[in-house]
Amino acid sequence: MKVLLFNGSPHKNGCTFTALEEIAKTLKEEGVDSEIYQIGLEPVAPCRACYACAKLGKCVIKDKVNDFIDYAAGFDGFIFGTPVHYASACGGATAFLDRAFFAAFQSGRGSVFRHKPGAAIASARRAGTTATLDQLNKYFAITEMPMISGRYWNMVHGRTAEDVVQDLEGMQNMRILARNFAWHLKCREAAEKAGVAMPKQEETVFTNFIR
Repeated sequence: MKVLLFNGSPHKNGCTFTALEEIAKTLKEEGVDSEIYQIGLEPVAPCRACYACAKLGKCVIKDKVNDFIDYAAGFDGFIFGTPVHYASACGGATAFLDRAFFAAFQSGRGSVFRHKPGAAIASARRAGTTATLDQLNKYFAITEMPMISGRYWNMVHGRTAEDVVQDLEGMQNMRILARNFAWHLKCREAAEKAGVAMPKQEETVFTNFIR
């Protein structure tokens, strides 16, 4: 079992990383491997809504989003972290995840994410975290991904990594989230060994509200 921890922050070792690192340590204690994926400072173009991915089998934009989709296929669950920018996820993370999820499903590779557990965490100096978590949770809800929670909203507070370490409640919740995540993965593994079938898939029906 292995979990991909996505750091959507432009700061490699900042507040979001500190929260993800606490999760990684706890997952290891629970016997679950993890890896932190750094989005870094490289510019990420937004989705063009061109639907070329449905024909090409990948996003038409040539950057590391396509590589990420291929890499993500080897993981059993995902935790996406981002700092709060203007009461929402930072622009780089939003552009990256929009394209990763859209291209994966449009290209027929929805199994990269479908039915794998997901969780979102947000870091902020003060506010905007709940709006950011609501935003990130949309990726899971539309992708048939079970959403894993902690004991409180999955957030940490602080201007610096050192501040985040002092957010005792926030850091505790990162550990609780990690344990809940590990428990879900172990339950899924047990279910597979017991022969419990995955949910039946139906063809997607697209409708709008115009008659």
